[in-house]
Amino acid sequence: IVKPASGVGQDIRPVGSDMGANELVLRAGEMIGAAEVGIMAAVAATHVKVYPKPKVCILSTGDELVDVKEAGTLEYGQIPDSNRPMLMSSVRSNGGEAVDLGMARDEEGGLEACLQAAIKSGAQMLLTSGGVSMGDRDLVKPLLEKHGKVHFGRVLMKPGKPLTFATIDTPAADGTQPHRLLVLALPGNPVSSLVCFNLVAVPALRKMAGWTNPMLRRLHVSLGQDLKLDPERPEYHRATLCWRDGQIIAESTGRQISSRLLSMRSANALLELPQASGVLKAGTVVSALLIGDLSLSEGMHAPLIHPASL
Repeated sequence: IVKPASGVGQDIRPVGSDMGANELVLRAGEMIGAAEVGIMAAVAATHVKVYPKPKVCILSTGDELVDVKEAGTLEYGQIPDSNRPMLMSSVRSNGGEAVDLGMARDEEGGLEACLQAAIKSGAQMLLTSGGVSMGDRDLVKPLLEKHGKVHFGRVLMKPGKPLTFATIDTPAADGTQPHRLLVLALPGNPVSSLVCFNLVAVPALRKMAGWTNPMLRRLHVSLGQDLKLDPERPEYHRATLCWRDGQIIAESTGRQISSRLLSMRSANALLELPQASGVLKAGTVVSALLIGDLSLSEGMHAPLIHPASL
């Protein structure tokens, strides 16, 4: 079926209708995706200045850890090192370059060698997991105090209370600006480690990568079930968001103990629950921080359109 033209020039694109002369097409700080690459090609911009990927070293600590490649025959008191591959994947998925420093036992010499390797690598960030609680074998925090400045070592939050942040400045050989290494010493429990990574490391990586607004996106959601509050600490409750009855519903991922990594498996949001006694009833509206892709959630996809209905 060919429709007759209703006037002169119909369906003809005038010169400059897509981009005018001297029109600003991309701003500094904008993320480059498929459309932006096409725009650059359209204006013959074959070379542009971009931010480099942040370089991040990852180190697991603990005498109990066994490399995942050797975890087929665990002895009593041993656990597979799940934090290191998890954090390396998280760094890469958030635009960083991950450098594997392996595992270090709870010994000053081994930890010192790994810290020096991170400093010499020229990385912008070091992520460690474990060794920051209150035990006599938790040696990471004293090591950071020895070589740099510890800005905080405990946080009123659940999970992630032992989270530690430090900076280490290394003088430049040519006398220019010292190189600063940001150190995030994450808790050893895997859920605590990943929650802290999302809350603290992700915004830092985004800032290094040039994001104009690096903070996690926040939205309001309705609880899908009753949730018990913690009277001692505010909590970041793992949840999966879905679209139901015209609103975004947050469904808890189940038991929230900090060692149960299954609670992060389908989570795409952290519910910000206040420090208080009692229970938040189903249907209560709370704030949530996005940590995952909403397109994979139930009800978030567009309805299927059959050709017969067109």
